[in-house]
Amino acid sequence: MTSVELTAGEVARWALHAGLPLPDERHTDVAATANHIHSVIRTLRELDFGETPPAATYIVEGETANGAL
Repeated sequence: MTSVELTAGEVARWALHAGLPLPDERHTDVAATANHIHSVIRTLRELDFGETPPAATYIVEGETANGAL
């Protein structure tokens, strides 16, 4: 993932390309939100989980594994 931030102009272009035209006053807010989400994902990708199994395989001790909710 690159560290280049999304600009308001790019947000407008991508939104229009996706068929979701945004009012001009929203471009800056959407760009800031997208950049924040990218920074969180970048941080999560840097975490070393080692041998930690995926959450779907985790069973709490004393619980039986079944599909019922």
